[in-house]
Amino acid sequence: MAFDFKKILETERLFLREMNMSDYDALYRVLADPVIMGHYPYAFDESRVRGWIERNMNRYRENGFGLWAVCLKETGEMIGDCGLTLQNINGKMLPEIGYHIRRDCQRRGYAGEAAKAVRDWAFRNTDYPALYSYCKYTNVPSIKTAEAVGMRFDCEYPDEANGTTHVSVITKQDWLSLDRTLKQES
Repeated sequence: MAFDFKKILETERLFLREMNMSDYDALYRVLADPVIMGHYPYAFDESRVRGWIERNMNRYRENGFGLWAVCLKETGEMIGDCGLTLQNINGKMLPEIGYHIRRDCQRRGYAGEAAKAVRDWAFRNTDYPALYSYCKYTNVPSIKTAEAVGMRFDCEYPDEANGTTHVSVITKQDWLSLDRTLKQES
């Protein structure tokens, strides 16, 4: 099966690649879903989804990373996005691992699998001393995904968009310790 795209990462069941405008329909199914986006301050419409793709295409050029399309290895089907972006977290621009998985593909570990691959890529390919994930404090599935990739609670702070934002973090040192532990167990 041949695909025409730039593959960034590969896991056991997934590959992550740069997204482009041909991903609009697949991404719309994720970002316009009111259940998935229930913790976001607004609903996504056609314009916001197209803007999301454009922003990530710009991030690839400017930063060398962004949110990437999460695709099933078996079929090539895009089921969401996951990647690294720079986000304003409590007044500081910080590297954040973000993820969104289509509702019918949730609860299968895809977000955690993709986020672990992004975490590893980020620590191997950037100089960031820590990586973050942030979300509305009531977004328990997102918080659990952050914990599944080795992140721990960092802080919560009030903000206009979320009411209260929950922040999780993993330092490069924590990741190196985790990586050593996993190698010893194998």
